[in-house]
Amino acid sequence: MSEKINEIKDNGKHFEENKMGVMPVNKLIINVALPMILSMLVQACYNIVDSIFVARIKDAGQTGPAGTAALVAVGMAFPFQMLLVAVGMGTCVGVNSLLSKALGEKDLNTVKKAANNGVFLSVLSAVLFFLVGCFFSKALIRSQGGEGLSLKYGTQYLSIVCMCSFGVFMQFILERLLQSTGRTVLSMITQMTGAVINLILDPILIFGMFGFPELKVAGAAVATVTGQIAAACLALYMNIHKNHEIDLSFRGFKPDGPTIRRIYAVGIPTMIMQSIGSVMTYCMNRILVSLDSAAVAVFTVYFKLQSLFFMPLFGLNNGLIPILAYNFGAKKRSRMIKAIKLSMAYAFGFASIGFLMFEFIPDKLLLIFNTGDPSLITIGVPALRIIAWHYLLAWFCIVGGTVFQSLGNGVYSLIVSVARQLLVLIPAAYIFARIGGLDLIWWSFPVAELMSFAVNCFFLYRINKSIISKVPDGI
Repeated sequence: MSEKINEIKDNGKHFEENKMGVMPVNKLIINVALPMILSMLVQACYNIVDSIFVARIKDAGQTGPAGTAALVAVGMAFPFQMLLVAVGMGTCVGVNSLLSKALGEKDLNTVKKAANNGVFLSVLSAVLFFLVGCFFSKALIRSQGGEGLSLKYGTQYLSIVCMCSFGVFMQFILERLLQSTGRTVLSMITQMTGAVINLILDPILIFGMFGFPELKVAGAAVATVTGQIAAACLALYMNIHKNHEIDLSFRGFKPDGPTIRRIYAVGIPTMIMQSIGSVMTYCMNRILVSLDSAAVAVFTVYFKLQSLFFMPLFGLNNGLIPILAYNFGAKKRSRMIKAIKLSMAYAFGFASIGFLMFEFIPDKLLLIFNTGDPSLITIGVPALRIIAWHYLLAWFCIVGGTVFQSLGNGVYSLIVSVARQLLVLIPAAYIFARIGGLDLIWWSFPVAELMSFAVNCFFLYRINKSIISKVPDGI
């Protein structure tokens, strides 16, 4: 099919056929997803660098390695950061699915409502987390066994991240508006801008360089939210001046109940699904701290390292969502199927790299986070080698969940996530911890992924039979 942009008439107006419906699929995936993959890689790198700096924190009067306590603190704040991200990303997935489908159908009224109501819901979410940061941060860290420096650092970090969450919520929604119309290069620029600002500010604020005060873990939080706010401001500018398919105008705006319900029909299952990850991390922290507090630091490092391989995969999936949703709305089945197959092939490649590195050089990966505490290596090397096996199945499960969300069946992703993380992973971790302690607990990850793989296969079969196979293959 020619890549030439087709002009379409609808209700007396002229529209240009979006590249989502005409560009060759492999080229389209690369065109849409590559900028997201690159920006996600940058984000993964700054997440890792953030923890590398935190691991090197020194604290006068501390008998043990302060870096380990700092990593534990960040790890204990992480479940609630995940919850924040779950709310923001859930809203964005709902907006993205509705908006991309409306673009495919040339329904400009729904496009505008989806964009404006998405921004409104993001503002409300930021207000909610501001209140959490103000009043509940210390109690949330203490509830996981945080004490001493880990309680002090964790409370500071979580308070700052939650109270300034308006930056990340606005960054999420405004970047997703760019992605929905295929302007992923602009989205990449905003994400990378925020990441670079974070990277620059991290050592300056953590260690007190160039006349700035030494803020330690709080400095990492300030650097993070500053980068998010800068990215949000740039994304707003890009949407106003570059994203002409979406009209971001709030003059006379009123929340639209039907639009909000359609957003959350897809978004709430995604929120719950990602929130389950928050619950899983919270429970794992509680189990691990009962065995050895250093194991929480290892678990934190694992999450940072896996982002290096999973964040690009998530970038690929973020590109797949508008492609599938658009071609579903445009009734182009063959393009949908080809996009799914190609995405799975690319996802397998990312996951395989993670498996090989976790399996063969775990000690070198862990040495990046040099806290001066030998237990990080002692506990971490066998942990990473065991967890590595779940990479061989995770790629399929992640892409499968993206297919469900793109086609308005986020509840399937929810069921898989609940089964994997709450019904299998946490109970298995608890049982393995009681039976074999730290030597056995890490096997709960591959066991849970095996179950997830089986359920994903079943749901993909159902969704292909009930939805994809019935989509007419339009030109």
